[in-house]
Amino acid sequence: LACSHHHCAFPVNRNELCVWNTATAQPLYLSGHRCSISALSFGSKIKPLLVCSASHERVIVWNLEECTQKVQEGFTPRGIFIGTLLGMVLHIRFSPDDQQVAVCAGNQIYMLSTKNEAILAELDGHLAPVTAAEFCTWEKSMLISVSEDRTFKARKVWDYSTSQLIYQSGIITAFPLLSLLIDEVNKQIITGCAEGQLWIFSLISGHNYRCVTHIDLKKEQEKFCNKLVLLTSLGEGQNNSKFCKTDNTRPEGSVETSLPILLIEHCDFVYFHNEENKYSSQNTSYFWIGTSTGLLLINLANFELEAVLSYRDYSDLSIRIARSCALTRKAANGKVLCLITSMFEDMIAVLEVNLAALVRTQHSDFIPCGNDKSLSVIARYRIIKCFLSILNYFPTGVKNTVKDKPLVFHNKIKSSGYTAAPQMTMFSPNTNLKRKEVSKWKTSCKCKNKEYPLESYPPIKYEKEISVTCKPTPIFCVQYSGDGELLACGQADKTVLIFSSNLTDVHTVFAGHDGAVNSVGWSHDRKWLISASEDRTLRVWSVCNKEPALILGKEKFHKTVRFAQFYFIDTFILLCCGAEFNLLSFHLDTTKDDLKRYKQKSVCKLVQKFPMTSTMEITSLSAVNEFYSYIVLTAGSNRALEVFDLNAGCSTAVIQEAHVRSVHQICQNKGSSFSTQQPEAYNLFLTTAAGDGIKLWDLRTLR
Repeated sequence: LACSHHHCAFPVNRNELCVWNTATAQPLYLSGHRCSISALSFGSKIKPLLVCSASHERVIVWNLEECTQKVQEGFTPRGIFIGTLLGMVLHIRFSPDDQQVAVCAGNQIYMLSTKNEAILAELDGHLAPVTAAEFCTWEKSMLISVSEDRTFKARKVWDYSTSQLIYQSGIITAFPLLSLLIDEVNKQIITGCAEGQLWIFSLISGHNYRCVTHIDLKKEQEKFCNKLVLLTSLGEGQNNSKFCKTDNTRPEGSVETSLPILLIEHCDFVYFHNEENKYSSQNTSYFWIGTSTGLLLINLANFELEAVLSYRDYSDLSIRIARSCALTRKAANGKVLCLITSMFEDMIAVLEVNLAALVRTQHSDFIPCGNDKSLSVIARYRIIKCFLSILNYFPTGVKNTVKDKPLVFHNKIKSSGYTAAPQMTMFSPNTNLKRKEVSKWKTSCKCKNKEYPLESYPPIKYEKEISVTCKPTPIFCVQYSGDGELLACGQADKTVLIFSSNLTDVHTVFAGHDGAVNSVGWSHDRKWLISASEDRTLRVWSVCNKEPALILGKEKFHKTVRFAQFYFIDTFILLCCGAEFNLLSFHLDTTKDDLKRYKQKSVCKLVQKFPMTSTMEITSLSAVNEFYSYIVLTAGSNRALEVFDLNAGCSTAVIQEAHVRSVHQICQNKGSSFSTQQPEAYNLFLTTAAGDGIKLWDLRTLR
């Protein structure tokens, strides 16, 4: 099958070619083959529009304008024979200038001229039949091919007399490669196999054809359906999508089928949005995936499904399993034509797909835009009573006083008769502080932050590099204070260093941990610093004092504390330990009793524990402390992301398989005192995993 602009081509009676003009609804029948037509392709140019048909015994190029004119004059249209007896042809493709045709017959690729019968070059090297070949548009005379031997090859053809093999991949998969597409925008090749697996490789110079990503379409379909169900539960609860009614579990007696990728084609659907502009994709490339059971639309920006069209969901369509399919690259009046043939019958169907309507029904109706129940980092609705009770865990302004009790005499205890300690000062604090240093600290905190212009480029210029220790020491975590004046640095040598923002000198050194420091975090008022260590302890330091104001020892935690931070504008402490994270309420008191200076007066109590679903350990945690927010983001060793709403006191969303490996860092847009941003910008966050790059997510759409 083949589609181009307003034309569809398909064989009739096996050896006769029918070209159907969708604009005029007039068919054009072309005869010239004796054996069954096995491959079809339209030319790259519109005028003149060429179509090439191939069978076992010959390859013919037809000029549709001349053939139409011949039929109108009453003559039999004739094509140009460009090849004979080449064997079983599985694929043909025109060059960008329509001067040559690449014919994939058996293990070889024949370069033929469109003007006459002449073999310009024979390309071999594959060990099995070649299933697809594509010309590279930005590099002259470059051809890429895939084969049933599960490899792809890149070749350069010079003067069509000699050919050079540039690159040959190893075996990619256990299943034959069936389809191929070259993405001109991102300079990538996309290939699919007979088991629903997609591979994307980079063609950028210097990337050495490295694999960009691998997509399992079966898993992506399950994730897509589960996500729509989740968004439906967060929204109005109305579900009109046929796809979401599909159960993930197979009925009893059924078998699991493969998902061969029959076609990969470009899609010119560039931009779409809903009325409130809550969900939009600008300057994004899309491509179609044609399978035996339906059509899939994939976003090249995030490699996720945008829409799914299943053949079995439409009762008017008699074809349930397709043998081959073809799509028009350009949409006419917002609609795309799809041509499919049945696997078991001699039947061809033409589908007219309204792309905007398809995406709207599977996305816009389920995205809870403007709904009070939608996820948002900024707290938009009232605090429920259970959260108010947490806020009042430690009443402020009330001092703990010891009540006088009656004097009790024991046999071996002698008392002076006093019920309280004598009011005398045994130790006086050292108040001999240098006034210059204090004034310098106060003036530095009072400096006004300059507004960072949003239209400016991000800071990418290399400024300075310093060595924090005399010997090589790993640095596990760094964090700027909110005012940008100080930089905290947690190291493997069990210390926390505080630098000034210009990295000129070490402001303070905090020592006391017995293991490497995993995380550091500043308080909202910049007076406190929290640190977690491998020694299973957590410490809260006063920036003006080298001694810790609060220490939570090993008896509090059964595993290492991986991450700790202040939360809800310094009202709570969040920390993750094992497969759960803890919400702690605290009260800091740096005053010391003259007799019991070793005893801390700061108090910390556990409010609630929140376990993450189906994971062994939380690998990263993030929440906003600069403003009131109920949302806490967690990542687990099971490669999933989970969103918790602490106002509701439960998990609200789970994103399975966010990366191919465990997420080791979540970075939220927590606001800045140097710039003003739109409220919607705070719903964006980043995740990263080893070997899987960085992904940008939107909390509102969970994508």
